[in-house]
Amino acid sequence: MSIFGRIWDKISGHSAAHAATPAAAPAAAAVAAPAAAAAPQVDVEAVLAIMAQSDANHGGNYQTSIVDLLKLLGLDSSLTARKELAEELGVHAGEAGTAEQNIALQKAVVAQMEAHGGRVPASMRD
Repeated sequence: MSIFGRIWDKISGHSAAHAATPAAAPAAAAVAAPAAAAAPQVDVEAVLAIMAQSDANHGGNYQTSIVDLLKLLGLDSSLTARKELAEELGVHAGEAGTAEQNIALQKAVVAQMEAHGGRVPASMRD
């Protein structure tokens, strides 16, 4: 699986698990509800905020740092992993591991989250 695929699985999977936590709706409501044609939109900000609450470092600066985002998600944040992610997403900004590349990677990941149906806050897009 691609690195972005693992990122999205962690976010969308956490969202689905969190949505399943509330008490079950009455059976009549389930019958009356229309079948969903597409997957529901994932509130990326809410999912990451929940994950950050249980993180010892409170997620660091995951909103603007690709390294902190990967760490929060429990994924490899090494230079090798970021090089692979840059190649996967077509990010060719700066030398590998530089701030320029890391910023471009963060923006590319955010753009991919939105393309996959994620609602991303402006604070992560800027």
